Amino acid sequence: QGEFVESGGDLVQPGGSLRLSCTASAASGITLSLYDLNWFRQAPGNQRELVASITTAGTTNYIDSVKGRFTISRDNAKNTVYLQMNSLKVEDTAVYSCNARHTIWPTHYNYWGQGTQVTVSS
Repeated sequence: QGEFVESGGDLVQPGGSLRLSCTASAASGITLSLYDLNWFRQAPGNQRELVASITTAGTTNYIDSVKGRFTISRDNAKNTVYLQMNSLKVEDTAVYSCNARHTIWPTHYNYWGQGTQVTVSS
């Protein structure tokens, strides 16, 4: 608990933009450069879904519904992962959570942010 500090969620009109940030706290001792990083989202009544991911090597992947609109990036010097969201749609409304995963065999490390609410509405 408390490994990450998320920010950037807000109420925005359709077509608008937001940038989410997720920073590993100094107290956590987590060095994000060692982790594959993900953004998940969960809308009311829906299962949590993986939205975007970025590996330690910088390879990115996106679900089809956000391709061309969302960009995941990482700043290892700032111990932070970002999700830039453009051309937002009503269906993007959800709680967005960052996730960091790393395996040092046989131990698997899996950390979550507390979540930030994104609401897209006119």
